[in-house]
Amino acid sequence: MQIHDVTRLLSEKAVVYTGDLVPSFSQVDQGMYLISDLRMSSHSGTHIDAPAHYLKTGDTIDTVPLTNLIGKCRVLDVSDAGSRITAASLDGRIDCTERLLLKTAFSGKDKFEENYPSLTMDAARLITARRIRCVGIDSPSIEAFQCDGTVHRELLGHGCIIIELLDLSGVTEGDYEMVALPLRLAGLDGSPARVVLINRMEE
Repeated sequence: MQIHDVTRLLSEKAVVYTGDLVPSFSQVDQGMYLISDLRMSSHSGTHIDAPAHYLKTGDTIDTVPLTNLIGKCRVLDVSDAGSRITAASLDGRIDCTERLLLKTAFSGKDKFEENYPSLTMDAARLITARRIRCVGIDSPSIEAFQCDGTVHRELLGHGCIIIELLDLSGVTEGDYEMVALPLRLAGLDGSPARVVLINRMEE
């Protein structure tokens, strides 16, 4: 079994969406043990958006069905699509999958860029038409920087949970098993998450 950790390192140097809180940590030596205080956003680092994030109703991060976040998953390399991932980039490539991760030209980058790759509305509609339960991307947001939230609402409103700011630089296009677990934060709109992809090797 091969396990690929596709979670970005969460630190004070993490990529931060413009206007969001920069994570900060302070560690104290209490003699017998160390303990740390953490200050960050619910959308710091690799994180999961719950429907409540944009719909302001429906599932919060503690009630999101884990079946959306655990199971067979397809990594799709769309790095040649540029900053706008359209339905044409996905059509014919996302059949027979319930969970989808998009590897973009942002893979491996460590600084925020306003022109990061994102989904267009027609791509979001194709994903919901295919009844995909979860879509992830390695850029800062599934939606363009200059946006009105319609892509988020299209996906979340159809029960498609969103993962953002993955690190897909070390994995190739193909089918995997995914485990993506948010913190069980009561009533909140999102959470940092640990996301792993699993290759089961033939015996």
